[in-house]
Amino acid sequence: MGTPEFAVPSLQALLDSSSRGWQVVAVATQPDRPAGRGQQLVSSPVKQLALQQALPVLQPATLRKDPALLETLRQLAPTVLVVAAYGLILPASVLALPTFGAINVHASLLPAYRGASPIVAALLDGQSETGVTIMLMDEGLDTGPALRQASLPIQPSDTTAALSARLAELGAAMLVETLAGWLAGDVAPIPQQQLSGTPSTCRQIDKEDGQIDWTLSAEQIERRVRAYTPWPTAFTWWKGSPFKILQAAVVSGQAAPGCVVRSAGGPAVGTGAGLLLLERVQPAGKRPLVATSFLNGAPEFIGACLPQR
Repeated sequence: MGTPEFAVPSLQALLDSSSRGWQVVAVATQPDRPAGRGQQLVSSPVKQLALQQALPVLQPATLRKDPALLETLRQLAPTVLVVAAYGLILPASVLALPTFGAINVHASLLPAYRGASPIVAALLDGQSETGVTIMLMDEGLDTGPALRQASLPIQPSDTTAALSARLAELGAAMLVETLAGWLAGDVAPIPQQQLSGTPSTCRQIDKEDGQIDWTLSAEQIERRVRAYTPWPTAFTWWKGSPFKILQAAVVSGQAAPGCVVRSAGGPAVGTGAGLLLLERVQPAGKRPLVATSFLNGAPEFIGACLPQR
């Protein structure tokens, strides 16, 4: 059970390790969604891999009130459910089906960052380390006992896309070994109360979260630029249209929040503390540009006052 690119390595790892005696009997993923300017329906990355492997695909809109789906799952008689960034809540009726429960690949060192956006949250908070927890699911929000954990350093330049890719590979490798041990009875669940760290929860990210508040510090905004890559992308407004900030850096200096000034490295924007040097930008209707190249074609950008959120 999974949906985005993060879940693909876990599914592939299960397929590649079938010699261990297990078989993927079906894949559940979220329904196809409209995307792009044409709003054409697009299948999730997990569905695309499943179809390539000729696996049955289930795409319920919900798991809570779908008797036909529950009956389908019963007929599949799963030994274990493997979940990775599925995006739907598994009710007790589903959790009770598999003999060995539901195993979740969660992209944080639980009990920190329970919830929908642990990678984004870790970057927003300026953490130097995160990791993966393979956990046994219960009815709570990522509150089940841990089967295994592994940490991963966060690089200063990490975006959500880059960090997610590394965590996905780490989680896939952990999944295979942990699942084998769990099915063999060699892995003991550890209640989260016995794990180090303070429990915390992160919410679902919305498109509006990408709008920059220039009264924040340059350091906080730079984290947002990286955390909101690839989605929803950090943006401000210029000449009445969205103006995306794709890459930025903190530099010394000060200007009024939102005011664009010229710096040695290119255009920079005043914040609540420090300057934010713009390195790659994307004006509305244009392709991404190096900020200095953009400035060559739009010198009036210097002196502009970008709106507060």
